[in-house]
Amino acid sequence: MICRLWRGWTTKENADAYERIVRGQVIPGIEARRIPGFQSIDLVRREREDDVEFMTLMWFDAIDSVRTFMGEDYESAHVPAAAQAVLLDFDRRSTHYEVLDRREQPG
Repeated sequence: MICRLWRGWTTKENADAYERIVRGQVIPGIEARRIPGFQSIDLVRREREDDVEFMTLMWFDAIDSVRTFMGEDYESAHVPAAAQAVLLDFDRRSTHYEVLDRREQPG
């Protein structure tokens, strides 16, 4: 399994707008592609002293699934123009981790 991690930062004033764009447009657009091997996506938010940090974690079966998502330059960040417009800064490249141990806990 592969975890794809990306981070972006907004002003406090733009944080809610960015979250709406990601939840309302970006994630549904990714899901609509029905990428083979794409398992899920998490969006997390952290208020900091001077800004707001967002992070996405995407979970894939294998690196080939990430390539299907992004192409051969699979480390390139996927940040649509509408999202870029409200970000202060963002990772231009995503990082990928081989998941060695992920344990679902019983409910």
